[in-house]
Amino acid sequence: MENAGLKKYHEPNGQSYPIGATIIDGGVNFSLFSKYGTAVTLAFFDHVDDILPSRTIPLDPRVNKTYHYWHVFVPGIKKGQLYAYYINGPYDPAAGHRFDVTKPLLDPYGKAVAVPRNYSRNVYKKKGEIPKIACLKNVVADNRQYDWEDDFHPRRPFSQTVIYEMHVAGFTKSPTSGVPAEKRGTYSGLIEKIPYLKNLGITAVELLPVFQFDPQDAPEGRLNYWGYSPLAFFAPHQAYSSNTTNPLHAIDEFRDMVKALHKAGIEVILDVVFNHTSEGSHDGPTYSFRGIDNATYYTLEADKSKYANFSGTGNTLNANQSIVRRMIIDSLRYWVREMHVDGFRFDLASILSRDEKGNPLENPPVLWDIESDPVLAGTKLMAEAWDAAGLYQVGSFVGDSWKEWNGKFRDDIRRFLKGDNQVVSGFASRMLGSPDVYGHQEREPEQSINFVTCHDGFTLLDLFSYNDKHNEANGENNRDGENDNHSWNHGIEGPTSDPAINALRLRQCKNSFALTLLAIGAPMLLMGDEVGRTQQGNNNAYCQDNEISWFDWTLVEKNAGLLRFVRKMIASRLQRDSAQERFAMSLMELLRHPILTWHGTELNQPDWGDMSHCIAFTVQNISRTMVMYYMVNAYWEEKDFALPGEIEGRKFTWRRWLDTSLASPDDITDMKSTVSVEGYTYKLPPRTVVALVAG
Repeated sequence: MENAGLKKYHEPNGQSYPIGATIIDGGVNFSLFSKYGTAVTLAFFDHVDDILPSRTIPLDPRVNKTYHYWHVFVPGIKKGQLYAYYINGPYDPAAGHRFDVTKPLLDPYGKAVAVPRNYSRNVYKKKGEIPKIACLKNVVADNRQYDWEDDFHPRRPFSQTVIYEMHVAGFTKSPTSGVPAEKRGTYSGLIEKIPYLKNLGITAVELLPVFQFDPQDAPEGRLNYWGYSPLAFFAPHQAYSSNTTNPLHAIDEFRDMVKALHKAGIEVILDVVFNHTSEGSHDGPTYSFRGIDNATYYTLEADKSKYANFSGTGNTLNANQSIVRRMIIDSLRYWVREMHVDGFRFDLASILSRDEKGNPLENPPVLWDIESDPVLAGTKLMAEAWDAAGLYQVGSFVGDSWKEWNGKFRDDIRRFLKGDNQVVSGFASRMLGSPDVYGHQEREPEQSINFVTCHDGFTLLDLFSYNDKHNEANGENNRDGENDNHSWNHGIEGPTSDPAINALRLRQCKNSFALTLLAIGAPMLLMGDEVGRTQQGNNNAYCQDNEISWFDWTLVEKNAGLLRFVRKMIASRLQRDSAQERFAMSLMELLRHPILTWHGTELNQPDWGDMSHCIAFTVQNISRTMVMYYMVNAYWEEKDFALPGEIEGRKFTWRRWLDTSLASPDDITDMKSTVSVEGYTYKLPPRTVVALVAG
């Protein structure tokens, strides 16, 4: 339990542990860390839209302070009470202090945030000015009453994991979702679509940030849609609740979603942002950390009036400072114990390896704390192993349990499918689990999280439909977003009625799925790619809370053939089709323990040259009872590939399982429906992946 070990009786003046607001017999214990604050006042509010508190309790440092923890026990307070803090202290930016006693501040350990109807980010920016409109408030929560029934963590190994990166709201926010209007864009809305996810075959959802974030942290007139702008590290985002009038409802609705996903055998991974907050740079708002203890929570430059900006968002959380480190661990524990989350993907995780001055550490305390914490044991840990300041740690991220987003896989697969030169060797390495990146660590092959697209960048269809980004809708004159995308429009920029180009783009999508799901490593797919979702060429849709970003459910029927292809690929990898169980088990054995021989268009003659665009390889399982022959033609002309007549003295009869050049349903078959291949060669059309099976 969250308050395990807490005395059932209360100290008259409160106690320093647990941090935050904790219900105990007869009232609530409040505890807050502030090293440099000189006066702390706890404030209660009656209504979410109240501007001024109805009651204030000044904390006496002689009796309400232990070390740097300010605490008080307030009898009679119950679940649902709105509260905030006012903290006085020096305003001395040169020394790193930015206290502003006029601002009501959020509790860093608050479990729920109440957002008033007229909330404005701008009112937090005006130093020394009492807000004239309602501000954010915390809500006292009681997490002991939820019925988890028989819920448990699926604990699926990475070798049997297929990740689906998705946005909670964007999944069902479109009217085309068929979800009732009151549930669209909510945790409950996602529950409605679990049958789709189960039928797709994925085993884990990776949710874009669900910590309470500031939607107004965006260009004027737009909203922060992705959620990489955290306000609180313990509170689920209220706007994703179907009941916005009750701030506590988000907690249980989130749990309902987790419980329902678990019942479907699907794990829940959170994309977490512990590298910065939405308080931004020196001219940003003061709503919590800055006003509580700026010098503790943030990494500052030598000139302490300025924030280190390794995140690219204006500030950097001081992750290896002891208090901040404890908060991060406590947050992760909370989401695992109280919310039953199965794993985390750490945004810009390399920042967590920097010390309090921003220098990279060989053994970062916070990362080892996360890895060795007993509560987090068995939890999936994934790192985006780079930051915005150039620290790139793919292949060298600290620890034994961490998996890594493999940006090299993304780039090399894109370049190979595009037809770039000097990439065939890199492509081969990516298909084998990137041994050039990870081989020295003697780790399991699933250390590499393989993906071609993610939320940050083009969708898969757009990757093959646009040469250039088209982010004009973001209001930054198309300056934002990545310029180097390794994309190709196949002859026409954007949508076209040309059937040949559309067919080639569809084939490239299938190629991408086939390679991602056949490569050694743990595959990750982007929401909507399986049905050809487009963002109209926008590769940085973080502020587009509209049809640009939402899942268009009409595509499920429109692109049913592509969806079928993806389902079959996932089923083949994960043994989901009982009729293919022997094949699937052998395929996984092939992926993890291959006996491999490389070929080119001619047998045993792989072309590793700079101008090569074709590669083939045979793989056998350990028992040599099954062999597969993969052929990939990324060239713009068809190629004849020689077929092995025998391997190690054994003759094989080849049958076609996969050919991305064919129309659905012939592009991928069940093993019982594979088609015999005659002759000594196989003709691969341009931009095609083929897999044959024998045994």
